[in-house]
Amino acid sequence: MKTKIILAAGFAAAQVGAAHAGGIDRSGQGISPLFEKGTYGEVTLGFADPNVSGTATASYGGAKSGNMAGSYMLPGFAFKRDFGNKVSAALIYDQPFGAKVNYPAATSLPAYFAAGATATLSTNALTGLVRYKIDDNFSVYGGARWQTMREKVGSLPLNTTTAYSAQGANKGAFGYVVGVAYEKPEIALRVALTYNSKISYSVPTREYLNGALSGSSTTQIDTPQSINLDAQTGINPTTLVFGSIRWVDWKNFAIAPQLYKSLTKGGSLVSYHDNTITYTLGVGHKFSDQWSGAVSVSYEPKVGGFASNLGPTDGKASIGLGATYTVNPNVKITAGVSYIQIGSAQTTLNNTSAASNFSGNHAVAAGVKVGFTF
Repeated sequence: MKTKIILAAGFAAAQVGAAHAGGIDRSGQGISPLFEKGTYGEVTLGFADPNVSGTATASYGGAKSGNMAGSYMLPGFAFKRDFGNKVSAALIYDQPFGAKVNYPAATSLPAYFAAGATATLSTNALTGLVRYKIDDNFSVYGGARWQTMREKVGSLPLNTTTAYSAQGANKGAFGYVVGVAYEKPEIALRVALTYNSKISYSVPTREYLNGALSGSSTTQIDTPQSINLDAQTGINPTTLVFGSIRWVDWKNFAIAPQLYKSLTKGGSLVSYHDNTITYTLGVGHKFSDQWSGAVSVSYEPKVGGFASNLGPTDGKASIGLGATYTVNPNVKITAGVSYIQIGSAQTTLNNTSAASNFSGNHAVAAGVKVGFTF
């Protein structure tokens, strides 16, 4: 029970920072409910408030963009149950990827070149997992993930006279999850390696120039494959060290509708120069039978290259604090807050020269989780 309390606080400290990770990563695709004891359920709610602004280069007018990143909520839930001593199953809902872009409208001249541009991308995923314990230490797990995706772009400038818009249909597709874990319960040791497959969509897309429909086509979009390595170990009866490494295959991700790709000579609405790796390390401590806390730090190196005007960030560093209150042996409430320093980036409109510089940006994220053991 001691380590379970600490781990709950670790969730709050570490997971809320994932709300503004690399690319359009949001939830981190965690599977920790699968390792809870007995019959277990949880509901979670995260909130992120990023502040991302930049300045156009001199050749594009030198205007300031204003804060172009909208705040958002991140809900989730999970339910887990044992079936005998060796088999358990979990159902997990999250929103693994997302984006919310809203460049302020111009209020003075010169106007920022992307003033008034908007974009949203939303996903919803339901993952069913089954775990089989080979022995007291080793287990394997896997399952299927159903994920929906929808995207919309409005008033993105192609040049000084043409604004581009696009809207994709809501689509769903299946992917899969596989993993292996090693545990040593007497010292609260657990190491879990999880692979999340890419999920492929063929999205009917309508594209507009200056508000007029200019083409309808199908856009191929693959949300990226990823690998999570999660580890924890107790260092004394009341203290736990935990950490994770998350790799995401952003290099092979792009949203490039047919007309946009043609007009920009191979450009993408959203793409990334390279893959991302996010490192997290934290420590949790039990202060009393009711209270425990945790602190974690996270770092994601810059990948370089031009960033998209719909996602002008590169890398991050964050610190998170979490606390768990045990209401009774069957109910725990966990809350956490994280401050994220967002890495600077340059954007482009022609794929050869910088159009803007974004720096000095940050985000604040918070989360709460209520866990029930039945």
